[in-house]
Amino acid sequence: MIGNDWDEKLKVIWDSPGFHKFYQSILKLYQTKEIFPPKDYIFRALELTSFKDTKVVIMGQDPYHGVGEAHGLSFSVPKGIKIPPSLQNVYKELEDDLGIKPKGDGDLTGWAKEGVLLLNAVLTVEKDHAASHRNLGWELLTDYIIKILNTKDEPVVFILWGNFAKQKAKYITNPKHYIITSAHPSPLSAYSGFFGSKPFSKTNNYLKEHHIKEINWQA
Repeated sequence: MIGNDWDEKLKVIWDSPGFHKFYQSILKLYQTKEIFPPKDYIFRALELTSFKDTKVVIMGQDPYHGVGEAHGLSFSVPKGIKIPPSLQNVYKELEDDLGIKPKGDGDLTGWAKEGVLLLNAVLTVEKDHAASHRNLGWELLTDYIIKILNTKDEPVVFILWGNFAKQKAKYITNPKHYIITSAHPSPLSAYSGFFGSKPFSKTNNYLKEHHIKEINWQA
């Protein structure tokens, strides 16, 4: 399914009749409706950031539902696509926190290659219908991914923005890991605790304390 160590970690899911039936139902939706991201990008977050390489998790809700926006990474859009408001606010906080100027695009592939798992809780969405695939079954997989990451011996930083992402904290019980929570970067809530939360410096400070290479947030 993935092509790296996630396949072994998630074998119990891939091999389960329940997941197989669910996944086939999702693939059928691609035949009758406009579903995002493209089929080949559904598991892109896992493909770009292996279990072994995951140092940080940034949890999103579900993919962007506009044409051309979703490409399998939470908060990220491909080069050439207008940067969404939430990501603009992420970039603003990054600049305030670490002095890193916003790049000219919204593609966070570089972060993924640095070890930041950009995971949405729901991996597909119907065009123009936000949260349309919530509670279909994706959460069972993504909750399991968080539980598997919780077993890692190496410290992982979990960045949970907004109430939806904060619900995942109950699966993170290993004291080696570090949870950073704040309001969501959406324009509706960014001024309620997201701005000034300094997640990027907090993440790198924690990694440095544990002798783990810091994230290059300019990537």
